Amino acid sequence: MVNAEQERRAPAGVLVIFGASGDLTARKLLPALEQLADQGALTPEVALVGVARTPMSDGEFRDYCRQRAPGDGGARWRELTDTARYVAGDYDDPATYARLAEVLEECDRDRGTAGNRVYYFSTPPRLFGPIALSLGKAGLSRPGDGESVRAVIEKPFGWDEDSARALYADLTTAFSEEQIFRIDHYLAKETVQNLLALRFANSIFEPIWNRTWVDNVQITVAETIGVGDRGGFYETTGAMRDIVQNHVLQVLSLFLMEPPTSFHPEAIRDEKVKLLRAIRPLDEEAEIAANAVRGQYTRGGTREDLMAGYREESGVDPLSATETFVAMRLDIDNWRWTGVPVYVRTGKRLPARVTEVAMQFRQPPQLPLFPGPSTESEPDALVVRVQPDEGLSLRFGAKVPGHAFRVQKASMDFSYSSFTEQSPDAYERVILDALVGDPTLFIRADEVGRSWRIVDPVLRFWAQDDRPIPLYQAATWGPPEATTLVTRDGRSWRQSS
Repeated sequence: MVNAEQERRAPAGVLVIFGASGDLTARKLLPALEQLADQGALTPEVALVGVARTPMSDGEFRDYCRQRAPGDGGARWRELTDTARYVAGDYDDPATYARLAEVLEECDRDRGTAGNRVYYFSTPPRLFGPIALSLGKAGLSRPGDGESVRAVIEKPFGWDEDSARALYADLTTAFSEEQIFRIDHYLAKETVQNLLALRFANSIFEPIWNRTWVDNVQITVAETIGVGDRGGFYETTGAMRDIVQNHVLQVLSLFLMEPPTSFHPEAIRDEKVKLLRAIRPLDEEAEIAANAVRGQYTRGGTREDLMAGYREESGVDPLSATETFVAMRLDIDNWRWTGVPVYVRTGKRLPARVTEVAMQFRQPPQLPLFPGPSTESEPDALVVRVQPDEGLSLRFGAKVPGHAFRVQKASMDFSYSSFTEQSPDAYERVILDALVGDPTLFIRADEVGRSWRIVDPVLRFWAQDDRPIPLYQAATWGPPEATTLVTRDGRSWRQSS
């Protein structure tokens, strides 16, 4: 198969996956690698090495790779898996890294990987620091002349600003900041990347992308599922850390940032950081109470489909105060957006699975042409649908056919399904960018720090708040306080479906 992505081919190098026997590797990384091989994006000089505690031989690991990515990846996928290597051992054992060094040298000699390495940390976050430190001690983190070495880190990047700073200290003991590629896979989704094309490849939008024309911005990340078997994990995380600190703030910064001076990765990341710095911090308790809402789902649904409450889920404290829903009003103190509220909400067990960004425009003045309340109150809007139905929608007023002059809302819709090309999985883009060395969609340390600075005061306030957490029934749009957050400003949440 040949497509445009073949023009971006990974150069010679070894992809080393730590946690190679784990869930993320099986569900996402191996299928993504198979697709990249099928697209011709992996040159013959790209090799695969797995590292994990699970005892396996090279042959068993090769079978494991084929079983977890059973599609027809073609000759390149068979070649990649036929030559895959595996290192079994503890992540804090120097012998593991001594054996890894031997395997990497053999890859350079036998596969022509040229000393280039990408270490993918597909492990629990508590192991990120120890693995990085061990790679440094083994002399495996610094590139030689003409070589490249990168570390790819999955979220979360710490649990607060202090722990993120401690993780940064461990990582930079072994790697320079330029070598560290922090993933937020949301940024690799085609529709999120299309935010850049929407804004900067179309001159019609830039004149209205500001406080003069925009009334408010709404970002929704809604899930219909509960926590399932991840109750123990979610108890230590919550919706703020799981979604807002990373996915929501990253999408927000791409959508609202200033035009970059170029499409160089650092120019784009500079503008994202500037936008995050412009978000007004919620420092005072009264500000937090007024502008940040949390909630937790209880039993709900229908008699035929009754869904358990969060406290009934496996691994959850029966008295838990962990938030499964967050709604916030954020204000941006810069020339373009001052006075335009940004409302964000995310939650589990909501009525619809939808991720979208909606820019709602100011209402036109009432004119004699439209006597009385003939125009619907719902504002014009530009909506970017990230999932599940990826695309764009522009909503505007149109006259209803008939003798009366009656206006109702209409939409012009664009769906990514109209393209004949298939949208790649986000992890395909993540892996290819890491192998190529393109940091555009990865997160810089100052972005991480600024994101935590926005959410940390809210998390501290909730931790010491002895009031009961607001509750909402499963399959509803959160607690009543979330509605009040918007209606007190004379606005309403967009009806997402």
